[in-house]
Amino acid sequence: MAWLQLRVHTRHPEFADEVLQAHGASAVSFIDAVDDPVLEPAPGETPLWPHTVTRGLFAEDTDLAPVIASLRELLPDGAELRCERELIEDQDWVRIWLKDCPPLRFGERLWVVPREKVGEVNQADAVILRLDPGLAFGTGTHPTTALCLEWLAGQDLRGRTVLDYGCGSGVLAIAALLLGAERAVCVDIDPQALTATRDNAAENGVGTRVTTLLAQDFVPVPADVVVANILANPLIELAPLLARSIVRGGRLALAGLLDRQAEEVRSAYTPWFTFDGDVSREGWTRISAHRT
Repeated sequence: MAWLQLRVHTRHPEFADEVLQAHGASAVSFIDAVDDPVLEPAPGETPLWPHTVTRGLFAEDTDLAPVIASLRELLPDGAELRCERELIEDQDWVRIWLKDCPPLRFGERLWVVPREKVGEVNQADAVILRLDPGLAFGTGTHPTTALCLEWLAGQDLRGRTVLDYGCGSGVLAIAALLLGAERAVCVDIDPQALTATRDNAAENGVGTRVTTLLAQDFVPVPADVVVANILANPLIELAPLLARSIVRGGRLALAGLLDRQAEEVRSAYTPWFTFDGDVSREGWTRISAHRT
């Protein structure tokens, strides 16, 4: 069987990763475009090369036009974005992905690790979230996911109920459970995302503590902690719903928005929340607050 490979040249390779996986890529990996090595990264960093190519692998009969259209719409590269298609022979692409994805640390002790690389983490008090490529995106490599994971790692989640709205692979909810939360409710518009969430939760031993719901079936039951890593416009539209979904004094984290969108999103939540300082990374902002 042959495969279609889409090579994406962008200044935002992690976000290209999420777009490719959202469109059903069987595997996504990063390569160095100009053989420029990354030497001696700082502790906790997972740097990419200055010129990184994101490669997505698709079934041979996939129409790549919608994928490329999404990349052009969502990535802020403009005319500099370049996409190349290639028909290639079959390989073990999961193993290739595993080779290219190192263990990632968030906060002091939370790690997101491909299952086959768990042995590489030797921190005595490490909290390890095992995550292999699956049906929905969200591996921790994109700044918005990383910002949420770091925020969760800094919260006292013991005994808490967490709502992960727009759960994708479930990585945020699963991380919260591993960090001490009692229960997680995971909501998404995509049934494949809920399947991936249940599979990943079971893989990490927390499957019995996760409830998955399609967005159309969700009825607000106030949670102690709410995380929503989606896009700015949906976050604005969801403000009244998410406000009803959190107890007074509960904690909220919003991500998936560009720096220039932060004020508009914050304004939508102002009637119900008091805000912390925003945190920005690579052009993306995380907003956090508590329910008043």
